[in-house]
This record gives sequence, structure tokens and C-alpha cells, in this order.
Amino acid sequence: MAGPPIRCRLIDLTRLTSRLGTGALTGIDRVELAWAEHLLSLDDPLFGLVRMKLGFALLDRDGVRALVARVVGQVPLGPGDWIGRILWRRNPQRAQAEADLRRIAVARAAPWALARLVRRVGRFDYFNLGHTNLTTRGLRTIRRAGSVTVLLHDTIPLDYPQFTRSGIAPIFARKLAAVSAHADRVIHSTQDARAKSEGHLAAAGRVPPGLVAPLGVVRVQAGDLPPGLADAPFVLALGTVEPRKNLDLLARIWAATPDLPRLLVVGNRGWAAPELVTRLQTTPGITLLGALPDATVAALMDRALALVFPSFAEGYGLPPIEAAARGLPVLCSDLPVLKEVLRDLPVYLDPTDVYAWTKAIQSLGKTRAEQTESEAATAGSGFDLPTWKAHFNLILTTPMQD
Repeated sequence: MAGPPIRCRLIDLTRLTSRLGTGALTGIDRVELAWAEHLLSLDDPLFGLVRMKLGFALLDRDGVRALVARVVGQVPLGPGDWIGRILWRRNPQRAQAEADLRRIAVARAAPWALARLVRRVGRFDYFNLGHTNLTTRGLRTIRRAGSVTVLLHDTIPLDYPQFTRSGIAPIFARKLAAVSAHADRVIHSTQDARAKSEGHLAAAGRVPPGLVAPLGVVRVQAGDLPPGLADAPFVLALGTVEPRKNLDLLARIWAATPDLPRLLVVGNRGWAAPELVTRLQTTPGITLLGALPDATVAALMDRALALVFPSFAEGYGLPPIEAAARGLPVLCSDLPVLKEVLRDLPVYLDPTDVYAWTKAIQSLGKTRAEQTESEAATAGSGFDLPTWKAHFNLILTTPMQD
């Protein structure tokens, strides 16, 4: 007698598609990519779903693999088509990305025909990992044909609206309302993130069953240092250049304090950043490098005196975790989420206390070789690197709750 039919996995790849050709991936982008690569490594049936300008594209396993190849740079984007040129006149890279989707998709549908599109998959488990495509209509339609798992990275737009673009908070509130009503399960990266998210979900009317699964961190093989950085000591700041990361505090410290090591700031330019970028570029002792490949960032971490991370708010905090995994001393904000993940490893500081940050930076050794024995031991000890294997095993083997 035949057993029950094998359920497919349907992964939402809308966020990765929107990032094609735009530069280095952000933290959430990398999570969606890690999920896509892991599901491709399994033998289970796999499909991908992407929301486009005029509707949805459905990808089979080969299509998911083709999209991932474009994301990681193994395959260049193809030429745009006339539809993309009309819909994305000011964004030619997005036009190319959606043209490629139309070429590799096994089916497409207008928004009102999503139900018919997902029925082609059969019974499935849907995974939304990138905070995109979270609408009441979409999740309700998907849930009628399968289960819905959503990874909520954080609720920063609601907890700290001053650190997001104007209008983002109500948009995010509508996403949470859709998750509250229609998710079968919500994944959280930390207990701190779970507490914040479930508070908002309760206010929206329903708290779906939750599961805490820390995000994995991969120890990247170091590449070459950027030219001119092989000898001079430096401190590293890593993250998107935007108000939430509190890089202005570092600009004030370096402007007011002579004889500090050089500060290297690595990251994409975020929203509301022009004035901050100008300040970082014009402050003596600070070099703004922009986004860099992971191998180059790893080389910088191996050479830096410390990572400074004065952020006002984080959902997980990948840079200090990656730094700690490489034995790099970390100075970071005293955020509950960072204390939960990193425990007593970093030096924790009030993100508003300029004096404390200045003293902590001044206390760093002039070279990594001059770190005290206790500092060197603390930097690399007692820290178990979160793994993607543990993350996936926990989520994919834990049964759905009723």
C-alpha cells in the first residue's frame, strides 16, 4: 500500500530576485540564499515562488538553481526584454532579473491567479524567509494549498520607527497582521526576537506557534587585504551605513580624539545616509570602503585590532558573531539580543556613551600581537559558532503544532 504523497517545499525567493545585480548581499539576503542552497542539496521536491511586477513566477528545481547561480555571480544576468524595459525603466538590473525569471519559470500567473499557480505544486510546505511577499491575500491563498512557515528576523520598523524610512512602519504592521492571521509557524533567530515579535503578533490578534532557531554563521576563508592596508593597524566597523548602526558616534570619537588607529567602515550605503557618508569621508582617520566580498571582509577581521559595533538596534547581529568566530575582539552595544548570542565574550557599552567608547578604543593594543594573553584567550574561547546544519535540522524536523 502506497504511503502518503511526498510534500513539496516551496521557497519564496522574491527578496533574492530584487537583489540581483545590486551588489553585496545583506544579512537577510544571505539567509534566504542559505535556505535556497540547502533545499537544493536535498532530494525532496522543490519549487520557488517569486513575486514580480505584474504577478508571480513559479520555478522548478532547475529554475531555483538557475536563480541561485545568478545571485552568487556564477551566471550573469541575461538581456532585458520589452516587458522589463517598460515596467522597470529606472532600474535596468531589475528589468534584466525579471526577464531572466520569465525565461526560466515553469509557469507564471497574474496576482488574482496565484491559487491556480500554486496548485501545480501539489501539497507543499511554504517557507518565507525574507520579509517580502507577506500579504493577507497571498498568505491566505497559499495556506489553502499548503502550510506556511515565516521567518521573522526582527520588528525594528515597529520598535524603532525613527531608524526606518518614512512609511515603512505601517507597511510592516500590515505584514505582521498577515503573518498573525495566516502563518502556521513562525521562526525566530533568538529568544529576544521572539519576545518582541510575539508581542506585536498578539496585538494583531493571534500568535502562531513559534520556534527559536539561531541563524548559521559560516567561517569564510580569508582572501587578500585591500591595497594599502597590509601594515597600518586599524579598527573595523561592519554594517550598512545608516542611522540605526550609530556610525555617527564613531565619527565624533575619531574627530575629537587624536592618535587612534585608523577606522575602516565596510558596508553598503543605506537610507538617509548622504550626510553621514560625507562626515565619515571627511573625518581624519576614517576610511569608508563600501561593500566588500566576504573573503576580503574575513581578511580584514583577521588583521583588525577589534570590531566596533555601536548599533542602536539589531535583530541578530551577524558582524559581531562573525568577528567573535574569528577570534577578533568585539566592542558592541549592550543590546539584549547580542548578550543572548555572544554572552560574556564582547565588551558591552552604552551606544550613547561617547566617553566609554573612546576609552575602550584607546585601550586596544597597537597591534593584534600586543593583545594581552587574557584578551587573546577570551576572544576565541567559550563560543560555539551557530551552524546552518543545526538551524535547518531543527526547523525541518520539528513537526508543525496544531
